[in-house]
Amino acid sequence: MTSRSCPCGLPEAYEACCGRFHSGATAAPTAEALMRSRYCAFVKGDAGYLLRTWHPRTRPGQLELDPGMRWTGLEILGASGGSAFHTTGTVEFRASYRGGSLHERSRFERVDGAWVYVDGDFPA
Repeated sequence: MTSRSCPCGLPEAYEACCGRFHSGATAAPTAEALMRSRYCAFVKGDAGYLLRTWHPRTRPGQLELDPGMRWTGLEILGASGGSAFHTTGTVEFRASYRGGSLHERSRFERVDGAWVYVDGDFPA
């Protein structure tokens, strides 16, 4: 990954990739794009974006991110649904951080046409 590539792992520059979702210029078109942008928001410490893209039914009242957390990479393990033709989707991923990794299967739904994170579980 070059220094210009987006933290989500795609080769585009941050501004052309997840940055456009973070700024509100456009919405993530798929559940996977939203998941990547949410990972990137964790990397950048953008709690506001994380809350805005969380389903109102499951969103916490506030979110405090650990400023000492260093995310180091994202690997998409699988996805189902979540395209322009779906109302729900699932993305399984492994997010690495200094000292370990997080393996999650996240669920997404569309609310007013926009993808939002609902919840996730941690496969064994």
